[in-house]
Amino acid sequence: MVQREVTDKDNLTWTCVQAYAGLEGDAAEKATELSETDAGKVTVVCTPSGQAQTVRLEVAKDWLDTLSDDELVQQIEQNR
Repeated sequence: MVQREVTDKDNLTWTCVQAYAGLEGDAAEKATELSETDAGKVTVVCTPSGQAQTVRLEVAKDWLDTLSDDELVQQIEQNR
């Protein structure tokens, strides 16, 4: 399971992972296919290191490669 960590302006560290990322093989492919929206987006769950609540984001399916840390933090802040 690939995850990313980013830190926001409040010094909270967020660990972000794509929903169903813990699955492997055919199950992972099927889960990703089913969870992808018509717009080509997937759900990413970001969990904070502090007392804040988990945030769910809808981002492009290639978010690991194309979404910068600053953009990821910005989306987290917008959805808190």
